[in-house]
Amino acid sequence: MAVQPIRLFGDPVLRRPAVEVVDFDKELRRLVEDLTDTMLEAPGAGLAAPQIGVGLRVFTYHVDGVLGHLVNPRLTLGEEIQDGPEGCLSIPGLTIDCRRALQVVATGFDMHGEPVVIDGTDMLARAIQHETDHLDGVLFVDRLDAEARKVAMKAIREAEWFGLDGAPATPVVKLSPHATGGRAY
Repeated sequence: MAVQPIRLFGDPVLRRPAVEVVDFDKELRRLVEDLTDTMLEAPGAGLAAPQIGVGLRVFTYHVDGVLGHLVNPRLTLGEEIQDGPEGCLSIPGLTIDCRRALQVVATGFDMHGEPVVIDGTDMLARAIQHETDHLDGVLFVDRLDAEARKVAMKAIREAEWFGLDGAPATPVVKLSPHATGGRAY
């Protein structure tokens, strides 16, 4: 088992866009194993490489009994929207409703460099969008409307863990870099 420490809100690695994977080698397979072990131990529905301090475009997911991973994801989002509770292993204890596409088609690769297509709805679609956001340096609190973001940031500032592991005294919120608010690529 290769459980790694999960980086918390405020750690700068969570705000840096991850780089594309170019080497599908033993180190990548070890990273996928570390991500999987850490996500399952937490437990969580997904975990992106930046959350364990690795700036590569890789994430794992565990939704409805399905365990998987995706390298270098590209998303196509459906038109229909879902609102529902969302949390993050890098923001422990906070769950708040967040708007996401109800359906997503994610393309990318597995750890061996083989092409992968994931067609997900509901919770799987939410998890894939959430983890891909991590790869772009975006946290789910960035996607909240102003009122919900204010509530979330207050809860973060009051959290027992806040200020640990180098978290800044004042949390920084980064708006989505996508002109469409993340609705489509």
